Amino acid sequence: MSLRTIALAAILPLAACSGGTTSMQFYPLEGEIARTDPTLVIEAKASNVNSTSGPLTFRLPDRGKCEGTWSSLTPKTVSRSKGLTLTWRKTGGEMGAETKTEARVNDGEIYAVCDDGTRVQGTFIIGSGTSSGTGRATDTNGNVYKLLF
Repeated sequence: MSLRTIALAAILPLAACSGGTTSMQFYPLEGEIARTDPTLVIEAKASNVNSTSGPLTFRLPDRGKCEGTWSSLTPKTVSRSKGLTLTWRKTGGEMGAETKTEARVNDGEIYAVCDDGTRVQGTFIIGSGTSSGTGRATDTNGNVYKLLF
């Protein structure tokens, strides 16, 4: 086994874990796909879910591979403190800044282009600090999907 093979074997697992992934499901509600097979579930993979955006990949029947991006608006609050503290343990002033994620429901969007040129776009809502949500998407061929993840 070469040194290069050993190095790749050590690096690849780290690269795979860098941002996390989750699966999304597209359930056809209206259009050609829903008429052809109403039980079809289209599996998508969203990467970098520990951040506020990342790559999205999936396959549509007869349309090929679709690649795009998901993005979520996750607001942060910044609080700053300064002042004088007169205690036995802390004497003097205190200064600092703290950034926190607000606990609320956040809006997000997806956009992808398939091998045949079909465009898929949609919106979803997601809870702060979670990687699950719900939404709706459409494509340029008239299909409408329920989006769950």
